[in-house]
Amino acid sequence: MLVHIPNLLNSEQLGHFHSQLNANNAPWVDGRVTAGHQGIHVKQNQQLAEGSTTALELGDIVLAALERHPLFISAALPNRVYPPMFNRYQGGMHFGSHVDGSIRLLPGTGQKIRTDLSATLFLAPPDSYDGGELLVEDTYGTQTVKLPAGDLILYPASSLHRVNPVTRGTRLACFFWIQSMVRDDGQRTLLFDLDNAIQRLAATGGDEASRVKLTGCYHNLLRMWAES
Repeated sequence: MLVHIPNLLNSEQLGHFHSQLNANNAPWVDGRVTAGHQGIHVKQNQQLAEGSTTALELGDIVLAALERHPLFISAALPNRVYPPMFNRYQGGMHFGSHVDGSIRLLPGTGQKIRTDLSATLFLAPPDSYDGGELLVEDTYGTQTVKLPAGDLILYPASSLHRVNPVTRGTRLACFFWIQSMVRDDGQRTLLFDLDNAIQRLAATGGDEASRVKLTGCYHNLLRMWAES
């Protein structure tokens, strides 16, 4: 399931991100420093140094926005979120086909996180660069994603995906992974659809007894499938 989450960041926040990421002293490093054995052969981009002051400050803003966004909560049912990272593509940089590693170590904790979902938050306006599309292979074929600045795409971390070469301008993005309370994508999709239907019933003044019944089904399924 691919889920588009619009307007996670507003224009003021995006302005702040751009000033930080485009600063002369921004700590950009070779993106291969965090690539796994598969990705290191196909990855050509730059990343903001993990643990740098800039990455931590901007990452906290992203995490705060996620906590306030009901669509993200409904779609991801997050248990743990990996600290957001930031990348930059320009001058033909790209990231070939790969699948994200299934387990990652949370920096500085020694704890592990299972990557059920991958997330890309677009930070540059789509007309400011050529190429740079995120291509995700899912059940319905290859999906091409190039979103407005401030919008986020969620997709299963098990999906084969890649980033096309950027041939003009600069593609800035934030990326991270989520361990969901519900690890199975099919179960998570069913809960997401059910939650949406319940919210539509509430918004349109639908039958109250049916809404209560469906809400009970939602929570009983979540109780059955969720991991703490």
